[in-house]
Amino acid sequence: MKKTSFSLAAVFSLFSKSLAVSLKPLDAVVALLSLGAVVFSSAAVYAKPRDNARVSVRGQDSAWIFPVDAEDTVTVSGPLGDTVVAIHGGRARVLSSPCGNQTCVAQGDIKASGQWIACLPNNVFAIIESGAPDRDGLDATTW
Repeated sequence: MKKTSFSLAAVFSLFSKSLAVSLKPLDAVVALLSLGAVVFSSAAVYAKPRDNARVSVRGQDSAWIFPVDAEDTVTVSGPLGDTVVAIHGGRARVLSSPCGNQTCVAQGDIKASGQWIACLPNNVFAIIESGAPDRDGLDATTW
């Protein structure tokens, strides 16, 4: 039997010959325009503005609305005691809660529209909402 030698250089040479394509100047223009369209559409889809994003914090008998870029801490009273929610750096999190399992504290930060934290035993809920601006003029200072 004949032993064949297998080298990486031989494989690369075979691939480069089989993939050799002659490009014309118009091909390069089309490729660059296509790449530009992909980059532009990716930026348009993934870089959505957060102008209207807000943090809504609700307790048993009260509710607060803050802009997502607010720097504030709110204490929410519930049936078990006080839950402390912090809004800082475009994120919200539960700092402390009197509930037994502390799942809401362990969840950490929320930062994207639609994310939420709930302390069910203490009836406290925080959500980041986005959409049309609030039409009735309510904000954190109104409450």
